[in-house]
Formats: sequence, C-alpha cells, structure tokens
Amino acid sequence: MSTTKNQKVLVEKFDKYQTYEIDEAIRLLHELKYTKFDESVDIAVKLNVDPRHADQNIRVTTGLPNGSGKEVSVLVITQGPKEKEALEAGADFVGNKEYLEKIKGGWTEVDKIVATPDMMGQLGKLGRILGPRGLMPNPKSGTVTMDVANAVKELKAGKIELRVDKNGVVHAGCGKLSFDADKLVENIKTVYSTLLKAKPGSVKGIYLKKFTVSSTMGPGINIDLASLR
Repeated sequence: MSTTKNQKVLVEKFDKYQTYEIDEAIRLLHELKYTKFDESVDIAVKLNVDPRHADQNIRVTTGLPNGSGKEVSVLVITQGPKEKEALEAGADFVGNKEYLEKIKGGWTEVDKIVATPDMMGQLGKLGRILGPRGLMPNPKSGTVTMDVANAVKELKAGKIELRVDKNGVVHAGCGKLSFDADKLVENIKTVYSTLLKAKPGSVKGIYLKKFTVSSTMGPGINIDLASLR
C-alpha cells in the first residue's frame, strides 16, 4: 500500500511517542490539518480511578471560558411560569407532556435537556431512551434545577460535563481549530484544573495518567502535564 500525502506529513512532523507542551501541540494540530471544515478540538484524559466505586465515578461540570464553538440546542421540560423563563433564556424547545410523548416515540434531536425537579418522575421513565445518549438530566450536572434560566444560559455559553467512562477515561470537546491558539489553551487548562480538583481522596499515587489532545481528523498528541499548570 502506498503512503498517502497526509501520512507522509504526519511522519515528518509528528512523533506519536513524544510528549509535547500544550502550545506546541495546538500548533501541530493546525499544521497537520488537511480538511476544509472547522474541526473540533477534543481531549482524552486517562485517570487512575475505578468508576465502579461511587467516590471515583467522576462527574463534574465546568464552563469553557471561550465557549465550545458549538451551537447547543436545549430542551427544557417544565411547566407553569418556568416555561416562559426558559424561553426568555434562549431554550430551543420548552414544554412538558408533548415532549415527553415525542421522546417516548424516539425523538432525541437535541443536545441537552434541562428539567425542573417536579418533572423528573415522568422523565425518569424514559431512561432507556435518554440514558444511552447522555441526555438524562442530573442534579450533579446542573440540569435538574429550578433555576432553568441560568442552566440554559450556561449550556449555551459552553458549559460542559466531564464524566469518566467505564475505562477511566474522560472525553471532552474544548473548542474548534478556528479558535485562536491561546483561547484553546485556556479552555484546555480549565478542563485540566477542574479534573484535578475532582480527585477523589481514595486515589493514591498518580491521578492523571495520560492527557491527549486531537482534532476531529487529526492524531492524538500526548501532552506534558507540566505545561498545563
């Protein structure tokens, strides 16, 4: 099989075994870009945790200071005066019974769902549909709340959830390649800081084992943790 032009560029400019400082890694992502669309910039963090233990099942939120670069559609499940509050805050969809029925029928065309506590009894019955898609509201992520206006505004502004998977890895989007490099670095450092603060007391030894950054079509670049402090 012949080596493609893009593969040759990777070989010449990038060493997958090397660890790079965050500024250099972002520069590399731009240099290695060969697509025409605005790729997302994502991080993957391997933590020394066992998610089977409740205290090590990391699930926290953080606001990206420069936003995610993504248009986030938000559905608010509520009733009464809170419906108007959600609409005025910029929610894309607001309601109760009609949306519960739509979801029951398989509709999940939304990025985030916010719900007031009084609606969780009915919404909880749809866990089989919402759970696998990461759409079920949760108090820990701030999506089960009476302050629906603030929840909507934060999600629209770039608030993200950092949740460890069964393999102890946290995946998160931190912006777009079109962002200024310093803004991407600031977003990534914010995620790093948030994860550090979430370290469980029961974890001994090295907590953050590996931190990589990549673009949608680019390679995963290993980051020197010291450059994130």
